[in-house]
Amino acid sequence: MPPQRRGGVSRSIAGRSLNEIGLIAAIVVLYVVLGSTAAGFLSLDNQLGMLRDAATVGIAAWGVTLVIIAGEIDISIGPAVAFSSVLVAKSAAEWGLGIAPAILLTLAAGAAWGGLAGWLRARFEVPSFIATLGIWSALGGLGLYLTDALPVVLPESGLMDVLGGSILGVPTPAIVMVVLFFVFAYVARYTAYGRSVYAVGGNAPAARMAGIDLARVRVLLFATTGLLSAITGVLLAARLGSGNGGAASGLEFDVIAAVVIGGTALAGGRGTMLGTLLGVGFITVIANGLVLLGVNSFLQNVVRGVIIVAAVLVNVVITRRARATRES
Repeated sequence: MPPQRRGGVSRSIAGRSLNEIGLIAAIVVLYVVLGSTAAGFLSLDNQLGMLRDAATVGIAAWGVTLVIIAGEIDISIGPAVAFSSVLVAKSAAEWGLGIAPAILLTLAAGAAWGGLAGWLRARFEVPSFIATLGIWSALGGLGLYLTDALPVVLPESGLMDVLGGSILGVPTPAIVMVVLFFVFAYVARYTAYGRSVYAVGGNAPAARMAGIDLARVRVLLFATTGLLSAITGVLLAARLGSGNGGAASGLEFDVIAAVVIGGTALAGGRGTMLGTLLGVGFITVIANGLVLLGVNSFLQNVVRGVIIVAAVLVNVVITRRARATRES
């Protein structure tokens, strides 16, 4: 590798590392500040609760990270999670399928509606924002229609007790989140599919000329986010003991914010699972701290909005500097 090129790559890697180091420092500062100002923040129960909350954001965020790296977007997460909780509850409690078949049906349905969004993007060049906006609206309305906006109580089940409870004191959703994190980190870094995702996000026409099947990659990407949303919905239903069409409202914004804060470029082609993990941690700590400090719920949305805008601005600056480094 020529010295100049090697230096450019080194600076690019250093930029990503700087973003991750900055997030770690920010989380440490938040822990210090909230630990001294918010009563109960450092308690074991609160930390375990934060792990549960992090899983609700993080599981879907792994898939959305790949979607954004590929230069796409998925805004259907919130309603998809809520509808999944309704589907598993209705299937088990009212349609007589039993818990295990209801979970399998929900996961298959999640992959199907995600795949539909990917197919619309790949086959008809429908912008992914519009395709997933349609899914967002359809699933949100269907979840409320099927339940009359009322919770659907799950039947008694040892499996759901485990999914909604803990294993060796650690919340089950957090364990699922960590396992999936390592799976997606491996896929993104070490597999041909992961390299294809980065290539598509970096330069889709060039990726097509290199023999990458763009349609296949896009369908798989959105089918994956649909599946992860369904997993989150099942875990949420297990946690609440019911399915609720109004649950997970606004979750898609927290997921996208976590991914962007983690350093994934909205323009595509750049991002890491580690960065997203730190972004999930940052978002979760902020949300928990605001609740413990008694901040008005409407003002909490204001704070989240400011954080998202600030993260996008930082992301744009880093992207421009990285582009300038590659061109130098």
